[in-house]
Amino acid sequence: MYLKRLAVILGAAGLAACGSNPYGPSGGGGGHTTALTVSNDVFTPTPDTVPAGQVTFTWSSASNGHNVTWDSGPGTLPTNSTTKTSGTYQATLVVGTYNYHCTFHGAPGSGMHGTIVVH
Repeated sequence: MYLKRLAVILGAAGLAACGSNPYGPSGGGGGHTTALTVSNDVFTPTPDTVPAGQVTFTWSSASNGHNVTWDSGPGTLPTNSTTKTSGTYQATLVVGTYNYHCTFHGAPGSGMHGTIVVH
């Protein structure tokens, strides 16, 4: 009986560990979310791993204007976003690693940089 209880406890602990995601909610199929948030001086989640396709940046509680400016990635980079305090911006990404920042708040040492790994 003791071994049976121990097996149940260890199994539950293993499932809990597999379900944790340090980057935010899953986007289905084992990936992370394709919905990113732009708020005051931070992009979340970052870094993030997503399937190829469209990602959506949503401005949330941004009292200052922010934008998404692509620094690097495979092939032709998506068009940069306009400066916004609300609304959304969508970009279609192919397999590879993308780096981006806000031109107003992404100076070296600030937190307004992001990375997306597309698989």
